[in-house]
Amino acid sequence: MTTTNEIADKLATEHGLTKVQGKAVVEAVIAAITEAAIAGNETNLPGFGKFKVKDTPEREARNPATGATIKVAAAKKLSFQPAKALKDALNK
Repeated sequence: MTTTNEIADKLATEHGLTKVQGKAVVEAVIAAITEAAIAGNETNLPGFGKFKVKDTPEREARNPATGATIKVAAAKKLSFQPAKALKDALNK
């Protein structure tokens, strides 16, 4: 697993920034993606992929312990669709 701190450290090393500056850049990117998702907008990062907000409808489900039917409320979810370049890199 890669953490935000590891990404920030790599960014700082490769671009001559301090670790604090690298962490600030990573957090700013994540904040921008989050703000776009909250607004219902898609974020496209060419060569990496797209973050999209999708609506999930209300549905019925079962409680596995009791077998009782319950309603699961409608919600929004954030999905990620990888770009072709990323898929190709993963499947070399």
